[in-house]
Amino acid sequence: IDLFPVMQHRPYNTPGPGHLGLTFRPARMDGEDLALLKGQQLTPDRRDRRRRMLGEFDTFRRAVDSAEMGGMDAFYRRAFDVLATDKVAKALDVAREDPRLRDRYGIGSSNHLGDGAPMWNDQLLMARRLVEAGARVVTVAYGFWDTHGNNFAHLKQHLPLFDKGISALVEDIYARGLDRDVTVVVWGEFGRTPKINKDAGRDHWAPVNSALLAGGGMKVGQVIGSTDRLGAYAVSSPIHYHDVLATVYHNLGIDPHSFVEDKTGRPIPILPGTALPIDKLV
Repeated sequence: IDLFPVMQHRPYNTPGPGHLGLTFRPARMDGEDLALLKGQQLTPDRRDRRRRMLGEFDTFRRAVDSAEMGGMDAFYRRAFDVLATDKVAKALDVAREDPRLRDRYGIGSSNHLGDGAPMWNDQLLMARRLVEAGARVVTVAYGFWDTHGNNFAHLKQHLPLFDKGISALVEDIYARGLDRDVTVVVWGEFGRTPKINKDAGRDHWAPVNSALLAGGGMKVGQVIGSTDRLGAYAVSSPIHYHDVLATVYHNLGIDPHSFVEDKTGRPIPILPGTALPIDKLV
């Protein structure tokens, strides 16, 4: 389930399902889609009529035999299964939670921060509720951190709310006994330059980054690796991002060295053969 809003800066938005195909496209939970889940716009009779009409379209589509449409039958079946129950809508309704727990998370705002995502801590609570409702993976976009200018004032203002929400999520996962089964991963796609620019900002920096992992039955409570005094390069226990991904796949019970097939049936490796779960964690 994808809780990303549509962001103004296109590269910030969720990528597609890639080689996995449309069957694995994440379900979006906002706007009209959420209204449908709550049954506000679609009666059971209307839903059944749509299912029958879809069956008629399927008869035509199968004759076309287009590779681009591969997996759509499974996608639509899953969509109708979701629409037939209010389980997901209830999971997204954080008003059902104890107000004291919701306050522990911090609420934030659903308004976008610049051209990035909102700082909406309710979504972190939604993520936990969706997992308990049966969701396998939930993604959340949070805030704006592309601080090419005014880096320090921006972080001083916005990091405390982020810290409150993430620490509450981790605490909640463990309090509910979900820590063996649920992995929390917090990271971005790159680090920030160790050198401050003329606008008191920090630019894009690929050589070193940080990631926070919790739960998943992992050996937590430790810091793995270190950088030089400038935070520019790793100097001990460097971890490749492939290994972080391999760790997540390991926790999900997926062999990181297995293959998926693209639309033409060509086998594609999930990760390079050099990728390994981080041994200090697993």
